[in-house]
Amino acid sequence: MPAAWAEGVYVYDRDGKRYLDFLAGFGACNAGHNHPRIVAAARDQMQHLVHAPAGVMAHEPMLRLAHKLSAVAPGGANMFFFGNSGSESVDGALKMARYVTGRSDFIAFLGSFHGRMLGGTAVTASKVKYRRGHGPHLPGVHFARFPYPYRSLAPSVDACVDEALGDIHRLFEYVVAPEDVAAMLVEPVQGEGGYIFPPRRWLEALRELCDEHGILLIFDEVQSGFGRTGEWFASDLYDIQPDVVCLAKGIANGFRLGAFGARREVMGQWGTASHGTTYGGNPMACAAALATLDVIRDEGLLENAQKQGAYAMAQLRDLQGESAIVGDVRGEGLMIAVEFVKPDTDREPNTGAVRRILDRSLREGLLMYPCGHWTQTIRLIPPLNITRAQLEEGLDIFERAVLAES
Repeated sequence: MPAAWAEGVYVYDRDGKRYLDFLAGFGACNAGHNHPRIVAAARDQMQHLVHAPAGVMAHEPMLRLAHKLSAVAPGGANMFFFGNSGSESVDGALKMARYVTGRSDFIAFLGSFHGRMLGGTAVTASKVKYRRGHGPHLPGVHFARFPYPYRSLAPSVDACVDEALGDIHRLFEYVVAPEDVAAMLVEPVQGEGGYIFPPRRWLEALRELCDEHGILLIFDEVQSGFGRTGEWFASDLYDIQPDVVCLAKGIANGFRLGAFGARREVMGQWGTASHGTTYGGNPMACAAALATLDVIRDEGLLENAQKQGAYAMAQLRDLQGESAIVGDVRGEGLMIAVEFVKPDTDREPNTGAVRRILDRSLREGLLMYPCGHWTQTIRLIPPLNITRAQLEEGLDIFERAVLAES
Protein backbone atom coordinates (compact mmCIF):
# COMPACT_ATOMS: atom_id res chain seq x y z
CA MET A 1 0.00 0.00 0.00
CA PRO A 2 1.30 3.53 -0.79
CA ALA A 3 1.49 4.89 2.76
CA ALA A 4 1.50 8.67 3.08
CA TRP A 5 1.18 9.31 6.82
CA ALA A 6 0.12 7.62 10.04
CA GLU A 7 -1.21 8.37 13.51
CA GLY A 8 -1.97 6.03 16.38
CA VAL A 9 -3.31 2.72 15.06
CA TYR A 10 -4.08 4.10 11.59
CA VAL A 11 -2.10 4.48 8.37
CA TYR A 12 -3.36 6.66 5.50
CA ASP A 13 -2.62 6.34 1.80
CA ARG A 14 -2.14 9.18 -0.69
CA ASP A 15 -5.88 9.34 -1.35
CA GLY A 16 -6.68 9.65 2.35
CA LYS A 17 -8.01 6.11 2.77
CA ARG A 18 -7.56 4.93 6.34
CA TYR A 19 -6.18 1.51 7.28
CA LEU A 20 -6.19 -0.10 10.71
CA ASP A 21 -2.61 -1.21 11.25
CA PHE A 22 -2.49 -4.68 12.79
CA LEU A 23 1.17 -4.94 11.81
CA ALA A 24 2.61 -1.96 13.72
CA GLY A 25 5.74 -1.85 11.61
CA PHE A 26 6.48 -5.53 12.35
CA GLY A 27 6.07 -4.73 16.03
CA ALA A 28 8.29 -1.64 15.93
CA CYS A 29 5.54 0.89 16.67
CA ASN A 30 4.26 -0.59 19.91
CA ALA A 31 3.13 2.83 21.15
CA GLY A 32 1.36 3.61 17.88
CA HIS A 33 2.44 5.72 14.96
CA ASN A 34 3.80 9.21 15.61
CA HIS A 35 3.18 9.15 19.34
CA PRO A 36 3.46 12.85 20.29
CA ARG A 37 5.69 12.32 23.35
CA ILE A 38 8.12 10.17 21.40
CA VAL A 39 8.23 12.45 18.37
CA ALA A 40 8.75 15.47 20.63
CA ALA A 41 11.67 13.77 22.41
CA ALA A 42 13.40 12.99 19.12
CA ARG A 43 12.74 16.50 17.76
CA ASP A 44 14.15 18.10 20.87
CA GLN A 45 17.27 15.94 20.67
CA MET A 46 17.69 16.82 17.01
CA GLN A 47 18.08 20.47 18.00
CA HIS A 48 20.97 19.58 20.33
CA LEU A 49 22.96 16.69 18.84
CA VAL A 50 22.14 14.62 15.76
CA HIS A 51 25.13 12.32 15.48
CA ALA A 52 27.78 11.20 17.96
CA PRO A 53 29.82 8.05 17.26
CA ALA A 54 29.60 5.95 20.40
CA GLY A 55 33.24 4.91 20.37
CA VAL A 56 34.27 8.54 20.68
CA MET A 57 31.43 10.40 22.39
CA ALA A 58 29.40 9.03 25.29
CA HIS A 59 26.31 11.14 24.72
CA GLU A 60 23.71 11.58 27.45
CA PRO A 61 20.68 9.90 25.80
CA MET A 62 22.63 6.68 25.28
CA LEU A 63 23.95 6.63 28.85
CA ARG A 64 20.49 7.31 30.26
CA LEU A 65 19.00 4.61 28.03
CA ALA A 66 21.50 2.00 29.20
CA HIS A 67 20.60 2.83 32.79
CA LYS A 68 16.85 2.72 32.15
CA LEU A 69 17.03 -0.51 30.14
CA SER A 70 18.90 -2.23 32.97
CA ALA A 71 15.78 -1.84 35.11
CA VAL A 72 13.61 -3.92 32.76
CA ALA A 73 15.92 -6.04 30.58
CA PRO A 74 15.91 -9.80 31.19
CA GLY A 75 18.84 -11.66 32.62
CA GLY A 76 19.99 -8.76 34.76
CA ALA A 77 21.58 -7.15 31.70
CA ASN A 78 23.33 -3.96 32.77
CA MET A 79 25.80 -3.43 29.92
CA PHE A 80 24.58 -2.76 26.38
CA PHE A 81 25.93 -2.25 22.91
CA PHE A 82 23.70 -0.07 20.75
CA GLY A 83 23.44 -0.59 17.00
CA ASN A 84 20.89 0.13 14.31
CA SER A 85 18.80 -3.03 13.95
CA GLY A 86 17.90 -6.47 15.19
CA SER A 87 20.25 -8.08 12.67
CA GLU A 88 23.14 -6.08 14.08
CA SER A 89 22.13 -7.04 17.60
CA VAL A 90 22.24 -10.74 16.75
CA ASP A 91 25.54 -10.49 14.88
CA GLY A 92 27.11 -8.60 17.78
CA ALA A 93 25.84 -11.09 20.34
CA LEU A 94 27.28 -14.02 18.37
CA LYS A 95 30.58 -12.23 17.99
CA MET A 96 30.75 -11.48 21.72
CA ALA A 97 29.83 -15.07 22.64
CA ARG A 98 32.78 -16.45 20.71
CA TYR A 99 35.15 -13.94 22.25
CA VAL A 100 33.99 -14.40 25.83
CA THR A 101 33.79 -18.20 25.81
CA GLY A 102 36.73 -18.93 23.51
CA ARG A 103 34.45 -21.42 21.74
CA SER A 104 33.48 -21.62 18.08
CA ASP A 105 30.05 -23.19 17.59
CA PHE A 106 26.40 -22.24 18.00
CA ILE A 107 23.11 -24.08 18.35
CA ALA A 108 20.06 -22.46 16.77
CA PHE A 109 16.59 -23.82 16.04
CA LEU A 110 14.46 -24.78 13.08
CA GLY A 111 11.84 -22.13 12.39
CA SER A 112 14.10 -19.36 13.66
CA PHE A 113 14.53 -15.92 12.15
CA HIS A 114 17.42 -13.76 13.33
CA GLY A 115 17.92 -11.22 10.55
CA ARG A 116 19.32 -10.95 7.06
CA MET A 117 22.95 -10.02 7.64
CA LEU A 118 25.54 -12.76 7.12
CA GLY A 119 25.60 -13.87 10.76
CA GLY A 120 21.84 -13.62 11.20
CA THR A 121 21.23 -15.53 7.97
CA ALA A 122 23.51 -18.34 9.15
CA VAL A 123 21.37 -18.91 12.27
CA THR A 124 18.02 -18.45 10.49
CA ALA A 125 15.98 -21.49 9.48
CA SER A 126 12.36 -20.41 9.07
CA LYS A 127 12.41 -20.66 5.28
CA VAL A 128 15.10 -21.82 2.90
CA LYS A 129 14.59 -18.67 0.79
CA TYR A 130 16.43 -16.64 3.43
CA ARG A 131 19.51 -18.85 3.01
CA ARG A 132 19.42 -19.79 -0.67
CA GLY A 133 22.26 -18.28 -2.70
CA HIS A 134 24.07 -16.75 0.28
CA GLY A 135 26.38 -19.62 1.23
CA PRO A 136 28.75 -20.78 2.37
CA HIS A 137 27.32 -19.68 5.66
CA LEU A 138 29.02 -18.96 8.95
CA PRO A 139 30.63 -22.26 10.03
CA GLY A 140 29.86 -23.98 13.28
CA VAL A 141 26.07 -23.46 13.31
CA HIS A 142 23.94 -26.49 14.20
CA PHE A 143 20.13 -26.66 14.21
CA ALA A 144 17.76 -28.52 16.51
CA ARG A 145 13.98 -28.68 16.53
CA PHE A 146 11.90 -25.97 18.20
CA PRO A 147 8.88 -27.56 19.94
CA TYR A 148 5.75 -26.79 17.91
CA PRO A 149 2.95 -28.72 19.63
CA TYR A 150 0.29 -27.96 17.02
CA ARG A 151 2.39 -29.52 14.24
CA SER A 152 4.28 -32.16 16.20
CA LEU A 153 3.61 -35.83 15.47
CA ALA A 154 4.42 -36.59 19.11
CA PRO A 155 1.44 -37.89 21.12
CA SER A 156 1.62 -35.19 23.81
CA VAL A 157 3.16 -31.81 24.63
CA ASP A 158 5.68 -33.50 26.92
CA ALA A 159 6.64 -35.89 24.15
CA CYS A 160 7.03 -32.94 21.78
CA VAL A 161 9.43 -31.33 24.26
CA ASP A 162 11.38 -34.59 24.67
CA GLU A 163 11.63 -34.90 20.90
CA ALA A 164 13.09 -31.41 20.58
CA LEU A 165 15.53 -31.92 23.47
CA GLY A 166 16.58 -35.22 21.91
CA ASP A 167 17.86 -33.28 18.90
CA ILE A 168 20.25 -31.33 21.13
CA HIS A 169 21.51 -34.43 22.87
CA ARG A 170 22.10 -36.08 19.47
CA LEU A 171 24.09 -33.03 18.37
CA PHE A 172 26.21 -33.37 21.49
CA GLU A 173 26.69 -37.09 20.86
CA TYR A 174 27.35 -37.10 17.12
CA VAL A 175 28.15 -33.62 15.82
CA VAL A 176 29.58 -31.09 18.29
CA ALA A 177 30.96 -31.44 21.79
CA PRO A 178 29.15 -29.19 24.27
CA GLU A 179 32.48 -27.68 25.37
CA ASP A 180 32.85 -26.33 21.80
CA VAL A 181 29.46 -24.53 21.87
CA ALA A 182 29.69 -20.82 22.61
CA ALA A 183 25.96 -20.13 22.74
CA MET A 184 22.45 -21.33 22.11
CA LEU A 185 20.43 -18.67 20.28
CA VAL A 186 16.65 -18.85 20.61
CA GLU A 187 13.55 -16.73 20.24
CA PRO A 188 11.52 -17.32 23.42
CA VAL A 189 8.56 -16.90 21.05
CA GLN A 190 9.29 -17.62 17.41
CA GLY A 191 8.24 -14.71 15.21
CA GLU A 192 8.65 -15.28 11.49
CA GLY A 193 8.47 -19.02 12.19
CA GLY A 194 4.79 -18.70 13.09
CA TYR A 195 4.35 -17.04 16.51
CA ILE A 196 5.07 -20.30 18.26
CA PHE A 197 5.06 -20.26 22.06
CA PRO A 198 7.22 -23.16 23.29
CA PRO A 199 6.31 -25.16 26.39
CA ARG A 200 7.97 -23.79 29.51
CA ARG A 201 9.76 -27.07 30.24
CA TRP A 202 11.74 -26.81 27.02
CA LEU A 203 13.10 -23.35 27.82
CA GLU A 204 13.86 -24.49 31.35
CA ALA A 205 15.82 -27.41 29.92
CA LEU A 206 17.80 -25.09 27.63
CA ARG A 207 18.72 -22.98 30.65
CA GLU A 208 19.83 -26.10 32.54
CA LEU A 209 21.89 -27.43 29.61
CA CYS A 210 23.63 -24.10 29.17
CA ASP A 211 24.42 -23.91 32.88
CA GLU A 212 25.71 -27.48 32.89
CA HIS A 213 28.08 -26.98 29.96
CA GLY A 214 29.11 -23.33 30.35
CA ILE A 215 27.18 -22.27 27.24
CA LEU A 216 25.73 -18.76 26.93
CA LEU A 217 21.96 -18.66 26.45
CA ILE A 218 21.02 -15.83 24.05
CA PHE A 219 17.38 -14.73 23.80
CA ASP A 220 16.37 -12.93 20.62
CA GLU A 221 13.60 -10.63 21.88
CA VAL A 222 13.67 -8.37 18.83
CA GLN A 223 10.01 -9.04 17.97
CA SER A 224 8.68 -10.21 21.34
CA GLY A 225 10.08 -7.38 23.46
CA PHE A 226 8.86 -4.09 24.90
CA GLY A 227 5.38 -5.11 25.93
CA ARG A 228 4.32 -7.10 22.89
CA THR A 229 3.33 -10.16 24.97
CA GLY A 230 1.80 -8.09 27.77
CA GLU A 231 5.05 -8.29 29.72
CA TRP A 232 8.18 -6.23 29.17
CA PHE A 233 9.75 -9.26 27.51
CA ALA A 234 8.63 -12.75 26.57
CA SER A 235 11.21 -14.17 28.97
CA ASP A 236 9.09 -12.66 31.75
CA LEU A 237 6.22 -14.94 30.72
CA TYR A 238 8.38 -17.94 31.47
CA ASP A 239 10.46 -16.47 34.30
CA ILE A 240 13.57 -17.80 32.57
CA GLN A 241 16.58 -15.52 32.32
CA PRO A 242 19.07 -15.47 29.43
CA ASP A 243 22.75 -14.59 29.62
CA VAL A 244 22.48 -12.26 26.63
CA VAL A 245 19.44 -10.50 25.16
CA CYS A 246 19.00 -9.05 21.65
CA LEU A 247 16.67 -6.06 21.28
CA ALA A 248 15.31 -3.85 18.50
CA LYS A 249 11.92 -3.10 16.85
CA GLY A 250 9.78 -1.77 19.74
CA ILE A 251 12.77 -0.27 21.53
CA ALA A 252 12.33 3.19 19.94
CA ASN A 253 8.85 3.04 18.39
CA GLY A 254 10.02 3.09 14.78
CA PHE A 255 13.26 5.02 15.12
CA ARG A 256 16.27 3.02 13.96
CA LEU A 257 17.84 1.37 16.99
CA GLY A 258 18.96 -2.05 18.15
CA ALA A 259 20.89 -3.31 21.14
CA PHE A 260 22.21 -6.39 22.83
CA GLY A 261 23.00 -6.61 26.50
CA ALA A 262 24.34 -8.85 29.24
CA ARG A 263 25.53 -8.73 32.81
CA ARG A 264 28.80 -6.89 33.36
CA GLU A 265 30.62 -10.08 34.32
CA VAL A 266 29.85 -11.45 30.84
CA MET A 267 29.99 -8.42 28.57
CA GLY A 268 32.82 -6.81 30.50
CA GLN A 269 35.15 -9.55 29.26
CA TRP A 270 34.88 -8.22 25.73
CA GLY A 271 38.05 -6.36 24.91
CA THR A 272 38.17 -2.65 24.13
CA ALA A 273 37.65 -1.98 20.39
CA SER A 274 36.53 -5.57 19.79
CA HIS A 275 33.33 -4.17 18.29
CA GLY A 276 32.17 -0.79 17.06
CA THR A 277 29.71 1.25 15.03
CA THR A 278 29.45 4.63 13.34
CA TYR A 279 25.71 5.29 13.52
CA GLY A 280 24.64 2.84 16.24
CA GLY A 281 23.08 4.39 19.34
CA ASN A 282 22.08 7.51 17.43
CA PRO A 283 21.19 10.33 19.88
CA MET A 284 17.73 10.92 18.37
CA ALA A 285 16.91 7.20 18.42
CA CYS A 286 18.09 6.91 22.03
CA ALA A 287 15.96 9.91 23.01
CA ALA A 288 12.98 8.27 21.29
CA ALA A 289 13.70 5.02 23.14
CA LEU A 290 13.76 6.82 26.50
CA ALA A 291 10.38 8.36 25.72
CA THR A 292 9.05 4.99 24.52
CA LEU A 293 9.92 3.33 27.83
CA ASP A 294 8.16 6.15 29.68
CA VAL A 295 5.07 5.89 27.48
CA ILE A 296 4.81 2.11 27.97
CA ARG A 297 4.96 2.63 31.73
CA ASP A 298 2.96 5.84 32.13
CA GLU A 299 0.14 4.92 29.76
CA GLY A 300 -0.30 1.37 31.06
CA LEU A 301 0.47 -0.31 27.75
CA LEU A 302 1.44 -3.62 29.34
CA GLU A 303 -1.90 -3.80 31.09
CA ASN A 304 -3.76 -2.74 27.95
CA ALA A 305 -1.97 -5.39 25.90
CA GLN A 306 -3.04 -8.04 28.40
CA LYS A 307 -6.63 -6.82 28.51
CA GLN A 308 -7.16 -6.32 24.78
CA GLY A 309 -5.19 -9.45 23.96
CA ALA A 310 -7.41 -11.59 26.18
CA TYR A 311 -10.49 -10.15 24.44
CA ALA A 312 -9.01 -10.75 20.98
CA MET A 313 -8.10 -14.34 21.84
CA ALA A 314 -11.63 -15.05 23.04
CA GLN A 315 -13.15 -13.61 19.85
CA LEU A 316 -10.72 -15.50 17.63
CA ARG A 317 -11.40 -18.78 19.40
CA ASP A 318 -15.11 -18.22 18.79
CA LEU A 319 -14.21 -17.73 15.12
CA GLN A 320 -12.23 -20.97 15.23
CA GLY A 321 -15.43 -22.76 16.23
CA GLU A 322 -17.23 -21.30 13.21
CA SER A 323 -14.61 -21.88 10.54
CA ALA A 324 -13.16 -25.19 9.42
CA ILE A 325 -10.04 -23.48 8.07
CA VAL A 326 -8.94 -21.97 11.39
CA GLY A 327 -6.64 -24.64 12.76
CA ASP A 328 -5.08 -22.92 15.75
CA VAL A 329 -5.29 -19.64 17.66
CA ARG A 330 -2.39 -18.80 19.96
CA GLY A 331 -0.91 -15.76 21.62
CA GLU A 332 -0.05 -13.74 24.68
CA GLY A 333 -0.82 -10.06 25.04
CA LEU A 334 -1.04 -8.58 21.56
CA MET A 335 1.30 -11.10 19.96
CA ILE A 336 -1.39 -13.26 18.39
CA ALA A 337 -1.46 -15.74 15.53
CA VAL A 338 -4.18 -17.56 13.62
CA GLU A 339 -3.00 -20.63 11.71
CA PHE A 340 -5.01 -21.78 8.69
CA VAL A 341 -5.47 -25.32 7.41
CA LYS A 342 -7.27 -26.92 4.50
CA PRO A 343 -10.60 -28.41 5.60
CA ASP A 344 -10.97 -32.18 5.74
CA THR A 345 -7.20 -32.70 5.88
CA ASP A 346 -4.74 -33.58 8.61
CA ARG A 347 -3.82 -29.95 9.31
CA GLU A 348 -2.47 -29.36 5.80
CA PRO A 349 -1.26 -25.71 5.65
CA ASN A 350 -3.64 -23.41 3.77
CA THR A 351 -1.33 -20.84 2.19
CA GLY A 352 -3.89 -19.86 -0.45
CA ALA A 353 -6.52 -18.97 2.12
CA VAL A 354 -4.04 -16.76 3.98
CA ARG A 355 -3.26 -14.81 0.83
CA ARG A 356 -6.93 -14.27 0.01
CA ILE A 357 -7.86 -13.32 3.59
CA LEU A 358 -5.07 -10.75 3.68
CA ASP A 359 -6.22 -9.31 0.35
CA ARG A 360 -9.87 -9.07 1.45
CA SER A 361 -8.89 -7.48 4.74
CA LEU A 362 -6.68 -4.91 3.04
CA ARG A 363 -9.49 -3.91 0.69
CA GLU A 364 -11.68 -3.30 3.77
CA GLY A 365 -8.97 -1.24 5.45
CA LEU A 366 -7.10 -3.71 7.69
CA LEU A 367 -3.36 -4.23 7.33
CA MET A 368 -1.90 -7.56 8.49
CA TYR A 369 0.98 -9.84 7.52
CA PRO A 370 1.63 -13.60 7.35
CA CYS A 371 4.26 -15.79 8.98
CA GLY A 372 5.00 -19.48 9.38
CA HIS A 373 7.11 -21.92 7.38
CA TRP A 374 4.39 -22.41 4.77
CA THR A 375 3.05 -18.83 5.07
CA GLN A 376 -0.01 -20.45 6.63
CA THR A 377 -0.40 -18.13 9.61
CA ILE A 378 -1.58 -14.53 10.01
CA ARG A 379 -0.12 -12.45 12.84
CA LEU A 380 -2.21 -9.81 14.61
CA ILE A 381 0.11 -7.29 16.26
CA PRO A 382 -1.60 -3.91 16.57
CA PRO A 383 -0.10 -1.07 18.63
CA LEU A 384 -0.32 -1.75 22.34
CA ASN A 385 -2.45 1.35 22.96
CA ILE A 386 -5.29 0.15 20.73
CA THR A 387 -8.75 0.77 22.16
CA ARG A 388 -11.51 -1.83 22.45
CA ALA A 389 -13.51 -0.10 19.73
CA GLN A 390 -10.54 -0.08 17.34
CA LEU A 391 -9.79 -3.71 18.13
CA GLU A 392 -13.39 -4.72 17.48
CA GLU A 393 -13.33 -2.83 14.17
CA GLY A 394 -10.31 -4.81 13.03
CA LEU A 395 -11.57 -8.15 14.31
CA ASP A 396 -14.89 -7.63 12.51
CA ILE A 397 -13.06 -7.08 9.20
CA PHE A 398 -10.88 -10.12 9.84
CA GLU A 399 -13.87 -12.31 10.71
CA ARG A 400 -15.71 -11.35 7.52
CA ALA A 401 -12.61 -12.15 5.45
CA VAL A 402 -12.20 -15.55 7.11
CA LEU A 403 -15.86 -16.55 6.87
CA ALA A 404 -15.92 -15.55 3.20
CA GLU A 405 -13.18 -18.11 2.65
CA SER A 406 -14.70 -20.89 4.76
